[in-house]
Amino acid sequence: MQHSRVAAAEAPVFTLSESSRASFLNKTYLHLLGAICAFTGIEIALFKSGVAYTMGQAMLSTNWLLILGGFILVSWIASRVAHTTRSLPMQYAALSGFVVVQAIIFVPMLMLAMLAEPTVIRSAATVTLLGFGGLTGVAVFTGKDFSFLRSLLVFTGVLALVAIVAGVLFGFELGTWFSVAMIGLAGGAILYDTSNILHHYPEDRYVGAALELFASVALMFWYVLRLFMARD
Repeated sequence: MQHSRVAAAEAPVFTLSESSRASFLNKTYLHLLGAICAFTGIEIALFKSGVAYTMGQAMLSTNWLLILGGFILVSWIASRVAHTTRSLPMQYAALSGFVVVQAIIFVPMLMLAMLAEPTVIRSAATVTLLGFGGLTGVAVFTGKDFSFLRSLLVFTGVLALVAIVAGVLFGFELGTWFSVAMIGLAGGAILYDTSNILHHYPEDRYVGAALELFASVALMFWYVLRLFMARD
């Protein structure tokens, strides 16, 4: 009996009943909404308290590779925990930790935007949410399995990371077209994540599913905001 329950929990939600699929998707997107709201609340609290400006200045004066390395490590651990542990509290801890780390790493970018032109933050957020909604609609309504994008996303992600590291080490600026390319990468990640959730996730991994979607939304927001700031 125990074995059958475990097997059922690990079965892709795509193979389950329509009500089970609907429940899984509702939980996933509610948790994604919760993560976005928590991220927003943390940023508002940091900026209203003035702590964000101290943090932002400190982070801008620190070697960005150290911050990037720490972020990648924490992100990997959070994603690993959310997708491998069966403990729901641990999955929530992973998602919460990931949201907090994202909020921290966004502080310098948001600080620069606030000091230059605060309205670009709202504009970038609107464009990001519209893009996410459109890409989600494509994945859901076509029913296509976009798992073939995985190799392309990994390859381009590695190239992007190399470019970022090279930019930090050798002091050259990654321009507008890099932001455009990264927005495209984030869009591909949203398609892949949404498709993966619809076709391959088991029904007890909605927290991990929300984490993956949040990561892709945050990536798109970062580079849409960067693009808007470069324009201004």
